[in-house]
Amino acid sequence: MKLSDIFVNDAGRLRSGWRFAVFIALYLLLFILVSFILFGLNRVISDVYVSAIIFAAISFLIAAIAGWVCNRLLEELPWRALGWTFNNRWKRDILSGVLIGSLSLLLAACIALLGGKLRFVLNFTGLYQPIIKTLFSSLAVFIPSAAAEEMLFRGYPLQTFARAHLAWVGLFLTSVPFALVHLGNPNVVLIFTFINTALAGVWLAVAYLKTRSLWLPLAIHFSWNWTMNAIMGIPVSGITEFAPAPLFRAIDSGPAWLTGGDYGLEGGAACTLALLVSTIFIWRARFLKPSEEMLRLTSNENPKRRDSVSFYDRHDVD
Repeated sequence: MKLSDIFVNDAGRLRSGWRFAVFIALYLLLFILVSFILFGLNRVISDVYVSAIIFAAISFLIAAIAGWVCNRLLEELPWRALGWTFNNRWKRDILSGVLIGSLSLLLAACIALLGGKLRFVLNFTGLYQPIIKTLFSSLAVFIPSAAAEEMLFRGYPLQTFARAHLAWVGLFLTSVPFALVHLGNPNVVLIFTFINTALAGVWLAVAYLKTRSLWLPLAIHFSWNWTMNAIMGIPVSGITEFAPAPLFRAIDSGPAWLTGGDYGLEGGAACTLALLVSTIFIWRARFLKPSEEMLRLTSNENPKRRDSVSFYDRHDVD
């Protein structure tokens, strides 16, 4: 074994583990550079919706730039290899994702309702304007927030391992951090929060691997949060401030191990069961599949050529 084999694979590319490390270093560098901007915005913007949207947009851009640079410099791949291509399947993936995310949340709610004392009552505010405002304003937060997390966790880090036929490594290295970053949320339930959020990372990673597109996990992600918070009136990972007037009011009388208590469904066993069922469904669903181009861009290493012209450039993909 040559010393160079530690760094370079048979395709002549930097190995996936090193590519992952380069992405993390670049992402952290960019995040540090813009952290002063984020800090300043938090001091001058008092509206929680505007602040959340701006933070999500900047977070998305940081992950997108880091992923694009790594794609181009380390693997000679185009932007659309990251999974945001507008092919003939992206609308179908979004619609499928919205249905899967919403129905998965409703399954978790039904489990908590039948097995515990979680109840829902229609929100009779006397005025429908606050409810309508909540439905749209929360959606304006949940979509960019989900896009930012998908770009970071199901974007380049997962994809570069998938091209190296090490998707399970990428799944672990993205799902565990995805769970860890949620442990600082309000009313956290330590064990269930970590397990369920890590499982949600696997759930969303499977959605990406099934379609090789980020549209499906994006739609699943935001529709789960939106249905839980703005429709059902349940906290999203302990957060309630984005849905002051939900369509329903949730009355949670426990048991907390099942319903999640003040953290919301994601802190209980009802969520665990629903995510397991939904993950298996996505993996086995025949109507969810990638386009030929995305399968080609994400399934194998892009062999390095001496003339520096990549396989995908030669096939007019870029």
